[in-house]
Amino acid sequence: MPQTLLALNWKMNKTPSEATAWANDLKASLQLGEAEVAIMAPAIDLQALSWFLKDTGVQIGGQDVSQHESGAYTGEISAGMLKDVGAKYAVVGHSERREYHAESSQIVAAKARAALNAGLIPIICVGEGLEVRERGEHVSYTLDQLRDSLAGITIASAEQLVIAYEPVWAIGTGKTATAADAEELAAAIRSALSGLLGEVGAGVQVLYGGSVKGGNIREICGQPNVNGALVGGASLEVQGVLDMVNALK
Repeated sequence: MPQTLLALNWKMNKTPSEATAWANDLKASLQLGEAEVAIMAPAIDLQALSWFLKDTGVQIGGQDVSQHESGAYTGEISAGMLKDVGAKYAVVGHSERREYHAESSQIVAAKARAALNAGLIPIICVGEGLEVRERGEHVSYTLDQLRDSLAGITIASAEQLVIAYEPVWAIGTGKTATAADAEELAAAIRSALSGLLGEVGAGVQVLYGGSVKGGNIREICGQPNVNGALVGGASLEVQGVLDMVNALK
């Protein structure tokens, strides 16, 4: 299985000057250990982070990416733009994008393809809301979302994919799916990936996202099919990141 990935999603937090200060504090204390650390920062922060984190092994990524390569799309950030400032990853289909911006899985798939075409690794997010889970339909719902979000992605390009399972009811609520809950969906996702993509699918990283922090990350990432975490609130403070990195050693 691939190296554990700790993807830090800052959401709409940190100005460039705040991001720079955070990066300098991280550099002073971070010893990477077993995990790859990647910061999914607001696009306006990426240039500064790329400069201040060079030669540290810490990666950067976009929180979203346009499905279009270029053109008259005011406010959009293309995959090529992200790549040019040193990004390795791009998050696509985060639950907040799906909910607040009405992004369908078809749009998510188009964004994932755009990322792949530019040489970025898309982190494709899938997961269910509380109502779906309470009906006991969380597995089938998430797998349907996964299949639709992978539309048009070839086996050849699938080696450069990451899937993040994020139960929507556990994001920013303080509620956390148990390690067993995370493993249930991660195993189902891996099985579906193997069916869709063959042997390549078995090697795709599957992350868990939803109120992850230093106190629970080791148990969650210790599950057989969980290869890392997509972390929100706990990523905003350097000490929180250090706690998670140390817990994974």
